[in-house]
Amino acid sequence: QMQLVESGGGLVQAGGSLRLSCAASGRTFNWYRMGWFRQAPGKGRLFVASINWSSGSPNYGDSVKGRFTISRDNAKNTVYLQMNSLKPEDTAVYYCAARTSGAATYDSWGQGTQVTVSS
Repeated sequence: QMQLVESGGGLVQAGGSLRLSCAASGRTFNWYRMGWFRQAPGKGRLFVASINWSSGSPNYGDSVKGRFTISRDNAKNTVYLQMNSLKPEDTAVYYCAARTSGAATYDSWGQGTQVTVSS
């Protein structure tokens, strides 16, 4: 079992920045990919970004390309999401997730951290 703990959420004005962190513990030896998802009130969970744990190759959702950057620190078992030029529509609960090798989907999830962007 892998445990994921997010931190770094908060309230920020439009145009501002935040950095989210996700620390992993437990069975971390067979990671394949880690990602960030978000869910706004009354809406479904949406893909934000992901990163291949070994190569560092990133993928981004269309709505955050050019504004968000995902990165990882292998030594700390931590993945980050740097969010710049934040917009009110970025307001959501942000979840960290891990996909282990051989898994078809993300199979470990954090508890989420709230990000609120005021206009």
